[in-house]
Amino acid sequence: MAPHTLTSPPGLAASYLRAALGALPRPGHRPSTLTDRELRLEGVRVDRGHLAEYTRVCGFGLRDTLPGTYPHVLGFPLQMHLMSAGDFPFPLLGLVHVANRIHVHRPVRAEEALGVTVRAAELRPHERGRQVDLVTEVDVAGERVWESTSTYLHRSGPAGGGSGGEPDAPTAGARWRLDGGLGRRYAAVSGDRNPIHLHPWTARALGFPRAIAHGMWTAARCLADLEGRLPAGYVQEVGFRRPVLLPGTVAFTASEVDGRWSLDLRDARTGTPHLTGTVTPS
Repeated sequence: MAPHTLTSPPGLAASYLRAALGALPRPGHRPSTLTDRELRLEGVRVDRGHLAEYTRVCGFGLRDTLPGTYPHVLGFPLQMHLMSAGDFPFPLLGLVHVANRIHVHRPVRAEEALGVTVRAAELRPHERGRQVDLVTEVDVAGERVWESTSTYLHRSGPAGGGSGGEPDAPTAGARWRLDGGLGRRYAAVSGDRNPIHLHPWTARALGFPRAIAHGMWTAARCLADLEGRLPAGYVQEVGFRRPVLLPGTVAFTASEVDGRWSLDLRDARTGTPHLTGTVTPS
C-alpha cells in the first residue's frame, strides 16, 4: 500500500488528546490486527536551533551531521499519530518502550531534505502481553540513509521482572548525575511529553515513585559517549531494562572488541540495570 503523504507533521497535542480520551473505538473494542497504513512526510528540513538544543540535552557535540538518534524525533509525530488512532490495537497510554534498533546507513547532513516514513509492523505475542514495532525510515532523494525499529509492549499478563536483569556492582566507567528536570528538557526537544517523565506528581499518578528518564534519552546519551569513535555506518541496538528515576546517578561502561561496542548503563549505587546494548559497524 502506498504511504499516505502528509503536508505537515501531525500535531502532537491532538495525538495526546486522543490518547487521553482512549481514542475511538472504545478500549476493549479495538482491532486485533494491524492496518497496513503508512504515513510519510517529504521535504523535511532540520531546524538548526532545535538540533543545537537536542545535542546539548543529549550530550552530543554540534556538528554538520545529525546525531544517530536525532531522526527518531523527526519520526515521532508520525508514530504518535499512528499509535493514538482508534484502529491501533492498543491504547497509547500504558505502552512500554522496551527496545530500539537504529541503523545509520551513512552520516546525514543537517542541510539535506529528508523523506520520513513510519508504519507499524510485527504484531506478536509476548509472555507478558503483545509487542508491536514502529518502523521509521528516512531517505534522501530516494536513498535510504537511516532507519529504526522501536519495539513497544502492551502488558496483559503478569507484570513480572525477568526482563530487568539482575543487579550487579557497577564497574569503573563514566558516572552521570541526572537532575530532576532532565525529563522536561528532553520532552521539550523530543515532543515526548508522557507524564511519567515530567514531574514527580504526574509520575506517581501512573505508578512511579518519581519522574523517570526517557529511554531514548539514555540511548542517545550512551551513543554520545562514543562520538568520534564510530564508523560512518553502524547499528545501535538497545534494550530498556529498569527505569532511571530522576534525580539519580547512573554508571555507564562501554567496551570494544573488533569494532563492536557493548553498552551497559546501571544505577551507580545499586547496580540495577537500566540499558544494555551494542553498536556494530554496518
